[in-house]
Amino acid sequence: MLVSQILKSKSDDGVVTLPPGTIISRVAEVLSARRIGAVVISPDGKKLAGIVSERDIVREIGRRGASCLNENVDTIMTAKVVACARGDNANDVLQKMTDGRFRHIPVLEGDELIGLISIGDVVKSRLSELNMEKDALEGMIKGF
Repeated sequence: MLVSQILKSKSDDGVVTLPPGTIISRVAEVLSARRIGAVVISPDGKKLAGIVSERDIVREIGRRGASCLNENVDTIMTAKVVACARGDNANDVLQKMTDGRFRHIPVLEGDELIGLISIGDVVKSRLSELNMEKDALEGMIKGF
């Protein structure tokens, strides 16, 4: 399965982005209100400047206390983001996410942000693919 197929299966809400310089407490509010695990930091909604997850925020609070919530997101965001493309194989993307120990990966077309997929999206697509394979094999065995 390709990343493009995963993107098609997702609801078309687009990617939630916030501009650099956003206060961390605002990022936390957006994550909570939207019930999402990560937000892309982008100056224009298309160029990727970084990514911040709820884990990043929790770790920083644990390390420095709640005062960090008043700082800019730029201080905790991951600026060297691992990304993927529409044509990438979902298994390869899953391997990147597993190796890098992150749960969200932006999808880029050239330098433009076109989507964001989570490890849950990739696992869901893989389970669907395995279920189709199982059904096909059962059909072959039963003579359908």
